[in-house]
Amino acid sequence: MSAVRNYAIVTSSYFTFTITDGAIRMLVLLHFYTLGYTPFMLAFLFLLYETAGIFANVGGGWLASRFGIPRMLATGLVLQIFGLVMLSGLDPTWSAAASVAWVVVAQGIAGVAKDLTKTASKSAIKATSDQGSGQLFRWVAWFTGSKNATKGIGFFAGGFLLQLVGFRPALWLMAAVLALVLLGVMTSLPRQLGKAKASKSFRELFAKTRAINLMAAARIFLFGSRDVWFVVALPVFLYGFGWKYMEVAGFVAVWTIAYGAVQALAPAVVTRSHDGLSREVPAARAWGAVLTLIPAVLAVLVAAPGIGHADIILVTGLLVFGFVFAVISSVHSYLILAYAGSEKAAEDVGFYYAANAAGRLVGILLSGALTQAGGMPACLWGSAIMLALCLAITFMLPTGVASRRVPA
Repeated sequence: MSAVRNYAIVTSSYFTFTITDGAIRMLVLLHFYTLGYTPFMLAFLFLLYETAGIFANVGGGWLASRFGIPRMLATGLVLQIFGLVMLSGLDPTWSAAASVAWVVVAQGIAGVAKDLTKTASKSAIKATSDQGSGQLFRWVAWFTGSKNATKGIGFFAGGFLLQLVGFRPALWLMAAVLALVLLGVMTSLPRQLGKAKASKSFRELFAKTRAINLMAAARIFLFGSRDVWFVVALPVFLYGFGWKYMEVAGFVAVWTIAYGAVQALAPAVVTRSHDGLSREVPAARAWGAVLTLIPAVLAVLVAAPGIGHADIILVTGLLVFGFVFAVISSVHSYLILAYAGSEKAAEDVGFYYAANAAGRLVGILLSGALTQAGGMPACLWGSAIMLALCLAITFMLPTGVASRRVPA
């Protein structure tokens, strides 16, 4: 029962954190959009957020192994509180350059906070799961899916708080809630949870098994394929069809919540195997092949001359994309923990999610560049190419238990 208790504490703490993470994004987007910032500038505000996450994931995995998961979870919460308070110090009389610089730094702190917290929370699943790969897959799927649905709720919460109490009070309120969560984490979790012998050198930290290196490479292209249309191209495209900003924000929130719900149901969709790999790896390949086709088809349809209701075709197609993407993302999240060694699971997870952050960063940069070059069709073709590369990498994944450091 102690494992379930620890899992529940970590999960509830991370969910509260995730609501604030989604709310911050919506608060910043809405606040700066009303000040007249373009979608390209809005994307720029989050570049340091993603860049910081690359280093936070790798370092967070090492620190979690060295000092234990509860301390890293607490560190992430403290940084998020600091980032919220820093954002609340934004002065409307500042110049645009000063305001952007201030928000970029605050978002960078929030990016570190998010990825430290995520790495600690995902590692806690490996540390608390004690009933084999079946339980591990269920816990990972439920955690990942619920986390993304919770982030969608955070999008709604950000818009609601901005309208109800305003920018600064909303940030203070969220900081106060996280302070209570921090107190609960520090008093409820065993300090030794997840603590192990950490890597002694920088080179050793990156010297992962072949399976984990392949999973990390696949993750870069998988999440780049989403953000290449999600960050800039989608808002710009829908704005062009007369959608209001809150309608765009609402679609993003609904898409994220639905995506999370499907992730949580992934164990019911993917056939399980006794060894935890022999069916799951082929499932990642099959779902990846289907996913690769969707943006390619959408790119052709959206660019077709004289086509009507292209916005409806796009959002419908992206809902299908979201379903398949959610399943394969959940399978990938499971596989990294199945391949991870028990002693250094936090480092393996941190390395993997550093690749996740790198993929989002690449996706954001390409989203702006491809939108400028060829609009939504160019971004969709970029997505299809990244997914093809991700699929090619999954065909190199080992399917035997011998590929693991320690059987999950």
